[in-house]
Amino acid sequence: MCGHSSMHVLGLSNAIDAAAADPSWFCATTNSDPREPKITCAKAISVQLILYDRPQPQGMQYVSLNPIALALGHDGSLLGDTTVSEGEQETRERQKKEEKRKLAEKLKQHTIFKRVPSARDRALPKIINQINWSWELEKTLHKNVGRLGSRPRRSLSVSERVVETASTMRNYVILQLWTWFTLYLFPTIRKTFVLVLMGHRVVAEMLLLLLEFRAKPGYAALKDISATAQQVEIRLQQFCYWPMQYMTLRQRKNNWASVTTSHPDYIRFYNSLWLVANDVIIGIALGSYIIENADWVAEQIGDLLQTYTVDALQSSISWLMGWPAGLKLNGELAAFLGDLFLWVIDYWSSCIETLTPALPQMVWFIGFSSFAGASMPIAMFSDMLSTLTIHIYSFYLASGRIYHWQLTILQSLFHLFRGKKHNVLRNRIDSCDYDLDQLLVGTILFTLLFFLLPTVAVFYLNFAIARMAIISLKAGFDTLLSCLNHFPLFALMLRIKDPRRLPGGIRFELRDSHDYRHDKANNADGLPPTSVIYLKVCSFRLLVCNLAR
Repeated sequence: MCGHSSMHVLGLSNAIDAAAADPSWFCATTNSDPREPKITCAKAISVQLILYDRPQPQGMQYVSLNPIALALGHDGSLLGDTTVSEGEQETRERQKKEEKRKLAEKLKQHTIFKRVPSARDRALPKIINQINWSWELEKTLHKNVGRLGSRPRRSLSVSERVVETASTMRNYVILQLWTWFTLYLFPTIRKTFVLVLMGHRVVAEMLLLLLEFRAKPGYAALKDISATAQQVEIRLQQFCYWPMQYMTLRQRKNNWASVTTSHPDYIRFYNSLWLVANDVIIGIALGSYIIENADWVAEQIGDLLQTYTVDALQSSISWLMGWPAGLKLNGELAAFLGDLFLWVIDYWSSCIETLTPALPQMVWFIGFSSFAGASMPIAMFSDMLSTLTIHIYSFYLASGRIYHWQLTILQSLFHLFRGKKHNVLRNRIDSCDYDLDQLLVGTILFTLLFFLLPTVAVFYLNFAIARMAIISLKAGFDTLLSCLNHFPLFALMLRIKDPRRLPGGIRFELRDSHDYRHDKANNADGLPPTSVIYLKVCSFRLLVCNLAR
């Protein structure tokens, strides 16, 4: 239990004859202040008395050297053996984190001063475990102390025998019923539950493979382009991980050494359950409102789409086709681009009008999906926003591509004036001799493109602003989804209710340092210099990274 094969005596408490004790033992004497006993030891030159508040395991209090990890990603057991295909961005982020970790390890190896851990430093984790086990050890000793030297029981009276017989008969009936339940009924229920759980796991794994399927290694998966698919993936991963978490929590009482490792699993498990429960409760209320007002919600969505994605875009393009803010643009190019974009907007507007009669049914379906949680309609509204504004995204890509091409050509022509050229093989600027005809053609093209650049730039800026507005709305939806899926609500409630259930490390505070040899009143007792140190448990701080996860 305490890291040793057997127990041994450390000292005596309030001993009558302390002189007869072993010189290596310490003798503790309590006085008017029971929190700071006087410690004496024949072989001790000085004494350090460390006081601590004993954690209560029944209240899930414990002491830990390091703060716990609330995020599931910090736990190596979270689906660590499953092969999940990653996107390019996720792969780059993982590689950057790995490079930073290796760099930090190298910096640790090149420190100016590196102290070798002493025997006391190496024993600190074992001492922390002994502090966590102190309450249970005391209860075990108090429970077994009555069995030492117990006197024989007296014979029972007639009334006591009648009560004992009745209790025995009742216990026998209960035992037979329990035996029948455990032998016949419980195995059937357990097998049925296991089969249902296995079927659910198989279906969940198939759906996860479908959501993570990529046509080619560089292509995006369905979960990368759809917020609804990503939300379904999160819920499926949670449902697949909950049985493993539950089995871990069921086994935590079998080993006392798992005190500091099982509590984070407990917090993560119930935090995810609480988040899902709150998500479903909020979703039921939100879904009821959407279903009851499906026609009004569909009408409002149609008006917003017509106002901001059609009318506002048409007015801004018509304004750019003239002299916007007194800026003289190229009329022919502005008319060509404006007519092209307006024609696409008119065609998209006719498609929206065709879709408008089916909009109430779509809103009703989104409201019905709210019974699976408020995160589901939010994800669906995010996907609907992306789908119904795809023309703006297309305009942004087209204008951005034209603007990029024009800037690239202008940069190349500017190098031509300087007698330089871009070497694509070596990725550098080299010197080059040009003919007069090449310089003349380059000058003409540079002049034309330079005067056409403001016209292309204002169209690109217009669609970039519209695209940024859509991205801001999607960022708001993603923030709501992150709060509903990853907010450490359970940990926050534990932090408010009992901070000792979320330890963030330990700290030693010096309370008193007294040299009894210079104290005439206590000099006769031969007390060595004593330092009173208090072991304080630091509170766990909920950082922004924990809230974001």
